[in-house]
Amino acid sequence: MTKPRPVRVITVASGKGGVGKTNVSVNLATAFASRGRKAMIMDADLGLANVDVVLGLHPVYNLSHVLSGERTLEEVIVEAPGGIHVIPASSGLQRMAELSPAEHAGLIRTFSELAMEVDVLIVDSAAGISDSVVSFSKAAQEVLVVVCDEPASITDAYALIKLLNREHGMRRFHILPNMAHSPQEGRELFQKMVKVTDKFLDEVVLTHAGSIPYDEHMRKAVKRQRAVVEVFPRSPAAVAFHALAERIETWPMPVVRGGYLEFFMERLIQGAGGEDPLRALL
Repeated sequence: MTKPRPVRVITVASGKGGVGKTNVSVNLATAFASRGRKAMIMDADLGLANVDVVLGLHPVYNLSHVLSGERTLEEVIVEAPGGIHVIPASSGLQRMAELSPAEHAGLIRTFSELAMEVDVLIVDSAAGISDSVVSFSKAAQEVLVVVCDEPASITDAYALIKLLNREHGMRRFHILPNMAHSPQEGRELFQKMVKVTDKFLDEVVLTHAGSIPYDEHMRKAVKRQRAVVEVFPRSPAAVAFHALAERIETWPMPVVRGGYLEFFMERLIQGAGGEDPLRALL
């Protein structure tokens, strides 16, 4: 039996809302798709989902129907503009925002049964430090932390990294300054994050994933409910997202589990053992 190829899983997170995290997720997935990769977004903001809104989608079913057993994971996936697929979540359902760790693990476990071929899975997590953010950050191979040059964004991004490091042993994070007015501003923001983590956290490694510039084309794309990469492919923001996708493809694929729970289990890493994710979280 041929073993499926590995899937690159990236959780996009932020300490606070309003920093453009979902737009980053949508445009990064679209950039991967334009490079010929089979890209999928999972809306992991389970109670306040908005990937479908950003892309102008109207899904009939979502992850709440998977959790209830009414639909399989594959049955709720919808195709979006730009050649990507989306796993939608619900909006305005408090129950989905308050899932237990075991229920989060149950959702993650459903990915082992997904037959659809995927190269890159982008997990658009909720903002903040909720249980769901922790679960999906631990499940990914890489965590991309979106931050803006404002005190609350920097402080909350540090709080997220601190929680994942001290309570869950995660050490590597990729920092993505968003809406930067210049490359220098992006580099300076990254250095601010490095300075505070070096001072207060042991063994945390931050890498600069690049910067996404402030670009009026992004606002225009949001109004059209499309990815800027698709509708304004030569805009500064689109060029930056293509560069980010290209950079991510140089990141090494993990060959061992490294202690993290992972999506797709046997599919994610060729030859990996069959550890039960429920046991890993409970």
